[in-house]
Amino acid sequence: MKTSGPSKKKKARSSTGGADDGLPSREQILAFVAEQPGKVGKREIAKHFGIKGGERIHLKRLLKELAEEGIVETRQKRLFRPGDLPPVLVVNLIGRDADGELLGEPVQWDEEEHGTPPKILVLPERHRRPGPAGGVGDRALVRLTDQPAGREAARTARIIKLLERQQTAILGVLHLRGAGVPARLEPVDRKQRELEVDTSDLKGAKDGDLVSVQVTRVGRYGMPRARVLDRIGSMNSEMAVSEIALHTHGIPHRFPAKVLAEAEEAEPVAMANREDWRSLPLITIDPPDAKDHDDAVHAADDDNPDNDGGFVISVAIADVAAYVTPGSALDREAHIRGNSVYFPDRVIPMLPERISNDLCSLREKEDRPALAVRMTFDAHGKKLTHSFHRVMMRSAAKLSYQQAQAAIDGRPDEKTDPLLDGVLKPLWRAYAALKRGRDAREPLELDLPERKIRLDRNGLVEGVYVPERLDAHKLIEEFMIQANVAAAEALERKKTPLLYRVHDASSPEKLEALKDFLSTLDIKLAQRGGLRPTAFNRILKQVEGTPNSQLVSEVILRSQAQAEYAPVNIGHFGLNLRRYAHFTSPIRRYADLIVHRGLIRALGFGEDGLPAGIEAKLEAIGAEVSAAERRAMLAERDTIDRLIALWLKDQVGAIFQGRISGVVKSGLFVRLNDTGADGFVPASTIGEDYYHYDQVSHAMIGRSTGETYQLGDAVEVRLVEAAPFAGSLRFELLSEGRYLSDKSKTGRQSAGRRAGKAPARAGRHRQKKGRRA
Repeated sequence: MKTSGPSKKKKARSSTGGADDGLPSREQILAFVAEQPGKVGKREIAKHFGIKGGERIHLKRLLKELAEEGIVETRQKRLFRPGDLPPVLVVNLIGRDADGELLGEPVQWDEEEHGTPPKILVLPERHRRPGPAGGVGDRALVRLTDQPAGREAARTARIIKLLERQQTAILGVLHLRGAGVPARLEPVDRKQRELEVDTSDLKGAKDGDLVSVQVTRVGRYGMPRARVLDRIGSMNSEMAVSEIALHTHGIPHRFPAKVLAEAEEAEPVAMANREDWRSLPLITIDPPDAKDHDDAVHAADDDNPDNDGGFVISVAIADVAAYVTPGSALDREAHIRGNSVYFPDRVIPMLPERISNDLCSLREKEDRPALAVRMTFDAHGKKLTHSFHRVMMRSAAKLSYQQAQAAIDGRPDEKTDPLLDGVLKPLWRAYAALKRGRDAREPLELDLPERKIRLDRNGLVEGVYVPERLDAHKLIEEFMIQANVAAAEALERKKTPLLYRVHDASSPEKLEALKDFLSTLDIKLAQRGGLRPTAFNRILKQVEGTPNSQLVSEVILRSQAQAEYAPVNIGHFGLNLRRYAHFTSPIRRYADLIVHRGLIRALGFGEDGLPAGIEAKLEAIGAEVSAAERRAMLAERDTIDRLIALWLKDQVGAIFQGRISGVVKSGLFVRLNDTGADGFVPASTIGEDYYHYDQVSHAMIGRSTGETYQLGDAVEVRLVEAAPFAGSLRFELLSEGRYLSDKSKTGRQSAGRRAGKAPARAGRHRQKKGRRA
């Protein structure tokens, strides 16, 4: 029912109160939210229905009940019905309706929770002059409107900004067929048709090379014709594989001439009004192959007698804002890219090398401008004070994580030995205090291994490994977290707009699914009373060292929301922080550059801070850089998958040990122990039984035998197929499944029935292994 305002407030019965308690009914609240999705929160509801004073407590309780039941959900302090779209979002333009208007789908959409993505009628932005129109294949930032959507779409939106233009070049593998005969191109994108390629100018490409081509003719009959634009290289090279990811995800990787020229013309920043920190022995600690260094650290005992055992920690960050000014060509390109993208063989930087690897890189023994924060902590890791400074610094040393850790562990080298007592040991003592504070804060402790690719001199895969997690890594991570917190606090205090790094709590639907899964392991998850990371940590501690440890970690990770950038603060659930912003990597993240400019403006550090009017654009910028971050993550992951598939293509028939990393209706995903590679086992190939998918327990269960394959189970598989283009592997399952107890919710069969079936299955597996030998 639609209400017209406080004067027509209904005396309805509420789920939390008695009759005629003055609160609107659940149905009235839901109707109000439905009419204004994403524009309404608790304050707007209270104002609309005239709820004041103590009645607000009852309203809060009612809204909490609606959230726990999954009827509404809160995102960035706004109420949505599950599946509602945010007011500003990024869409892929996928086609046109019967009237020729563009149709889009949201880039971020959970099909498991909400079903098929909604179609959105996408119109150009309304300006004095026509706004950007876009085309099929583009990606755009849009704002929802209340205009009619027609029969083919659920909502209407107008374009704010086109993020990516459709790629005109097509990437594929060249196949030569002899003199005088056009070559053929096998496109990387399997949805595209094969092309004939003109052989008059192949740009040096040979048979089997990866090339980019441009279509020159499309006829009614026969194949389209194309010419080679660029030879990427052999498909056996890592560079070719990462090039596929760049093309597939539409990642800009060539700087426009104007951007490069602006970078080359940049001059080193002078001391001007900066504080002189060049005598402070700040050091950089990075991976051994790092080419840009954007953070340096220093720690010392606090000499204040009132802070016994406390520390003064300084974190200096490259002053990118001094070189990349608002509205410049460098700024516009950084905004488009959003962040740097990291592949095993190369980096696609957000800024040209002249800026990222030279002028802004905190090089050893060279003067560099920086934005620094000095923080005072007590012996328990509690921050007492912080202050920001615009400085000129000089890095005392460039160390790798392994080098710094070796020195602390008693194995200093020529470089670290002079730094050990005066620089490194104070850093580690300060980290010990910060760790006490972190342990008291109890962030979510999900420590899942990250696989890395090792390449040989020719750029080919040499191996896959999981790097050791050192205290040196954790030290830098915690110092950066504290600097980020200080940045958010400083900007809030000055009431300066900023982009927060926000991480919402899990949705009620995901929590309910997690609760159901944990119940199959006799683990309880309390959902009421405001779930915090501590609850997840208790569960992780409970399964630590058990066969279910990896399984539970994976499922908890999947239950978490995705972190993003937004101008509205909802806190950071995973880190268990009330306010958090990214400040420490402006060389590789545009959001950090926004925070730097905010600090410059708020603290009067110069004229190159946030420009006027930025407030109205921050929501859109946050959506754009969040989408760019997800795009980069997908490209990096796809590249690793393709590389490993390329590496394993000569090992078809080999046998591997792994764990089930995913369960879906169509089969099992298996992650190999030695490489971390993921492959698929189709359900139809699992065994002689018919297997059904049990969503609650993340398992495939034999209908007749009860034989079960569950997420996290250790299995043995044979590699059947490796497809480098797709980055996919297909396995044959060799291991026998488990037979769950009668008490299990997923074990439906009696013990006698299972006892009759199990030996036959075991015998079949033994025969397989015998043939293998």
